[in-house]
Amino acid sequence: MLFAITSTAGAQQFDIAFGYGTLGGNAAGDATLTDILNGNHQAQSIAGGGYPSFSGDFLFFKKYIGVGGEVTWRAHQNVDIFGQPYRPILYDFNGVFAPPIGKRAQAEFQAGIGAQSLRFYQGFFTCGFITGCTDYVSSNHFLTHFSGGLRLYAYHNFFIRPEYHLYLVHNNFEFSGPRVTRYTVSIGYSLRNTM
Repeated sequence: MLFAITSTAGAQQFDIAFGYGTLGGNAAGDATLTDILNGNHQAQSIAGGGYPSFSGDFLFFKKYIGVGGEVTWRAHQNVDIFGQPYRPILYDFNGVFAPPIGKRAQAEFQAGIGAQSLRFYQGFFTCGFITGCTDYVSSNHFLTHFSGGLRLYAYHNFFIRPEYHLYLVHNNFEFSGPRVTRYTVSIGYSLRNTM
């Protein structure tokens, strides 16, 4: 895949990374009986499991400000309190601020919006003209996203990035509350242009 970088603004940076981590979130007991009876939340936490992730960003303004996006999904299906297999997928698009900290480190702060897509697997396929054939139905929810990380450049432009993510998921009625956290370590590469 080729990426063309052109601008008269000066130094630019394009980063890609692959990570692996886990999710946290509201405890199952955070859902009150009123929440459960009204269908606002279920006594179930989204926490746990392994989550691979892909991310990328493009820093083009004042050297350290730009845009980025990422996606993460549960590596293996989980089963909800009703015995239904499901898999959460979280994706977001962000503004990025990544100032350097010395010569071999760079902070990274992100804020943006995205969605949580929950795929509930049915055990049979449903086919549609536009969608093709799938064995799941999706429940999608808008979210806001905030994150912080530290890029540690271990070898040339390759970095290791421990990171923390906070998602606030609107109308997250399948789980016990709106809060989802993600703890991840990513390995990535920075392509820098100093025109």
